[in-house]
Amino acid sequence: MEPVSVDDVRALRRLHRYFTRRAGALDEHCPGRERPLGEARLLLEVGHGTSLRDLRSRLGLDAGYLSRMIKTLQAQGLIRVSVHRKDSRLRVAELTPAGRAEVAEQNRRADGLAAGLLRGLSEAQRGELTAAVAVTERLLRLAGTAVEVVDGASRDARTCLAAYAADIGGRFPDGFDPAVPVRPGEMPERAVAFVVAYEEGQPVGCGALRRLERGVGEIRHMWVHPDARRLGLARRMLKELERQAVARGLDTVRLDTHAVLTEAQAMCRACGYTEIPPYDDNVHAAHRFEKRLRRTPARRPSG
Repeated sequence: MEPVSVDDVRALRRLHRYFTRRAGALDEHCPGRERPLGEARLLLEVGHGTSLRDLRSRLGLDAGYLSRMIKTLQAQGLIRVSVHRKDSRLRVAELTPAGRAEVAEQNRRADGLAAGLLRGLSEAQRGELTAAVAVTERLLRLAGTAVEVVDGASRDARTCLAAYAADIGGRFPDGFDPAVPVRPGEMPERAVAFVVAYEEGQPVGCGALRRLERGVGEIRHMWVHPDARRLGLARRMLKELERQAVARGLDTVRLDTHAVLTEAQAMCRACGYTEIPPYDDNVHAAHRFEKRLRRTPARRPSG
């Protein structure tokens, strides 16, 4: 992992300090309201209905603290809590009509603050700022997404594989058998490494590495949730799988892709992969790629 420069750290902290000061985020209460900021943020996150488990994960809250805020908002008639329809182990919070009205008022006031900041800029400058904010949001989301090596038989791995099969099944003109990536004896059990990407505690991408032959591995089932695409996450997962390959003594990796997956082909070429002849009988593959990995030489003992 590349070291982070002091200048980069200071620039991000400077932006954070300036915006929180101007937006009133350092106040104890929501702008123009007597509601504590923690409760106001929780109402926004509840939205149309969210499990308490997801709220804890997304907001990074202690279970006891979240429970106290939930009870306060329930007592005020702003949210209601019920058992999940499909999983009785989960409790779901949702806004009441009064809660939706409160959130609408919070949004109205927040929009007013943002508009006040933007009035000092010309139309062209506002467009420049909006474009810069979009880039900032994309990069911060990517920075906040963790790519972890997990058990290929775990629930998160299976969830991602099922979503992968459904996704490409809708894109391939000849369809795709959803049993292929998940049937017993196949991937992910044969994977030597399986990675899952997590954004705010939720799995949003996956990829697997398996050994083909001595020194050669294959990357399979690369998938990114539609809401997390165009962040650069696929490249990050690919890089991690390459790192895992090197750590396992593989010096070459291969992968294949369908003809309709033009974005995958472009990523492969941009990441140093070269197209090669067929190396398997995958009926869905129209393009095959290979990359030689650079292995870090072992350090000689000093003295």
